[in-house]
Amino acid sequence: MKTMTFMSATVVAVCSLLSCATDTVNQKTDDKMEKSNLTQKWDKKFPQSDNVNHRKVTFKNRYGITLAADLYEPEISERKLAAIAVSGPFGAVKEQVSGLYAQTMAERGFITLAFDPSYTGESGGEPRNTASPDINTEDFSAAVDFLISLPGVDAERIGIIGICGFGGMGLNAAAMDTRIKATVASTMYDMSRVNANGYFDADNNAEARRNKRMAMNAIRTRDAQTGTVTSGTPGLPDTIKGDEPQFVKDYFDYYKTDRGFHPRSINSNGAWSPTMELSFINMPQLSYISEIDNAVLLVHGENAHSRYFSEDVYKRLTGDNKELLIVPGASHTDLYDRTIPFDKLEAFFGENLK
Repeated sequence: MKTMTFMSATVVAVCSLLSCATDTVNQKTDDKMEKSNLTQKWDKKFPQSDNVNHRKVTFKNRYGITLAADLYEPEISERKLAAIAVSGPFGAVKEQVSGLYAQTMAERGFITLAFDPSYTGESGGEPRNTASPDINTEDFSAAVDFLISLPGVDAERIGIIGICGFGGMGLNAAAMDTRIKATVASTMYDMSRVNANGYFDADNNAEARRNKRMAMNAIRTRDAQTGTVTSGTPGLPDTIKGDEPQFVKDYFDYYKTDRGFHPRSINSNGAWSPTMELSFINMPQLSYISEIDNAVLLVHGENAHSRYFSEDVYKRLTGDNKELLIVPGASHTDLYDRTIPFDKLEAFFGENLK
């Protein structure tokens, strides 16, 4: 395994599955039936590229939830290409960060798919605005299913990019799904750890977890008895005072300003279900990441509050095909749209999706 900075990674960048026919038909039929419900206008937080073809698609995960996605394809290719599924950040939509990653990687020669996770964005699933360590891991594998059904995709050359909380989901998927040959986790969170232990593990004790469980289960009891659904509290305020932690200011600067605001994004314009944390507290995501045989690249900002997630995960990975890239001077949200090391990502996937 190796650790490098963005500068050294740039030097490195310069130097250096199967699907049954019936499932494919069903996927494409679902796409034709449901894509009309998707927003067809370009409403993303980044300009549309003239160098890739783009279309909206849908597909189902193995729980029967319809996922909505943007498919980006290089304009001209006479051969089958490597493909990359992209999702995250946690509480974002494909019109924000994941779409930017996907479109840019398509400009560099990959077929890419940016999808909204179950229960969020334009994807299906009820109740809305919730998450699951199991179902959201499955979302990545469902994206792989869709990609390998495409005639232009080489089914043996599939990678994924998970961003923020979906960096952890992506690693979980890579531990489960051997079809994923290369994984990038960018500015990652371990959502099980942060929900169970609090930020920086400040609440890592049984009493704190018990209190969380009791509060959330009280909400469940009230909802069951009254037939109502309790709304969550937005994670970000509509205004900030200036004395908040720097990472809260950084999140606000992306999600609550024109830089990244999107009306379908939970982080911009909504709230998570108040009982969402229960399953994450009880189900550690990354139990088997030491068994990931295929290549992994962890990317994190030097000044990110969340950097410890990547550093601790890196210590648990095995093999000489694992890397940790620390981007000098970058915050957590700089890797959303400002300081993304695309040259390194291109080199990593080019090397590992041969």
